[in-house]
Amino acid sequence: MTRPDLSATAAPAPMTPSRYRVRWRRQDLDDTVTLALEPIDAPLPSPESGQFNMLWAFGIGEAPISLAGTDGDVLIHTIRRVGGVTNALGAAQPGDEIGVRGPFGTGWNLDRAIGRDVVVMAGGLGLAPVRPIITDLVARREEFGRASLLIGARTPEDLLYRDEIEEWRSHLDLDVEVTVDSAPATWRGDVGVVTRLVGRAPIDPANTTAFVCGPEVMMRFGATSLIDRGVPADEVFVSLERNMHCAVGHCGHCQLDALFVCRDGAVLAWPTVEPLLKVRER
Repeated sequence: MTRPDLSATAAPAPMTPSRYRVRWRRQDLDDTVTLALEPIDAPLPSPESGQFNMLWAFGIGEAPISLAGTDGDVLIHTIRRVGGVTNALGAAQPGDEIGVRGPFGTGWNLDRAIGRDVVVMAGGLGLAPVRPIITDLVARREEFGRASLLIGARTPEDLLYRDEIEEWRSHLDLDVEVTVDSAPATWRGDVGVVTRLVGRAPIDPANTTAFVCGPEVMMRFGATSLIDRGVPADEVFVSLERNMHCAVGHCGHCQLDALFVCRDGAVLAWPTVEPLLKVRER
């Protein structure tokens, strides 16, 4: 496929990718990599934490990937290699070009939690979309009350950002709990689902805002556990992942009842999400 002729001066239309170059690549897990992308064309607008970009592997296709962070105009994406497009993206090396459309969707809006306690709950790859919240929380720690990070993975080998988790643990004003579903005898941490950690969080539930990201079943039980503890339902936010194609609410692939996840989400308050996730798929 011939690569599109992309202007380096004009801001692209929503359906036109801008060219980015891989600045660096990090192998996080056997099937997961993190890419730092720097603009070749004019940089896209600065994203909010919780938003996503459409990443285009030239000649193969594109996929929605959440922002795992930024460094100025550099975009950081953590990608699990599960299909043709994500395998191509994950194989990109420093210097390779990738197309980027975005940013799209709604953000986490950490500002709403100023003056409140904060819980960030992540399961598996769900740690990537909440990583910017944690970075902001650490940088702006004095603006918030007590803060808890509840992190889960299938096994110790599946934990993302291990060095960063240890750095977060070094902050005495940040409670960090990590658990895995199963582990060898050498594992010295918790074993069990991440939702079991909710009871440990040193928070005032009525004055808490929670941000939850992971598999849908984990988010359902996580939101329920937080609400059962006393966190207001409208202060629990989750990030949905659906089959997004156009990213601008036109194609309908990500439609969930009256919502288009790409446009109205992916970050949504739990009272909006709860009834939709109860609908059995056919």
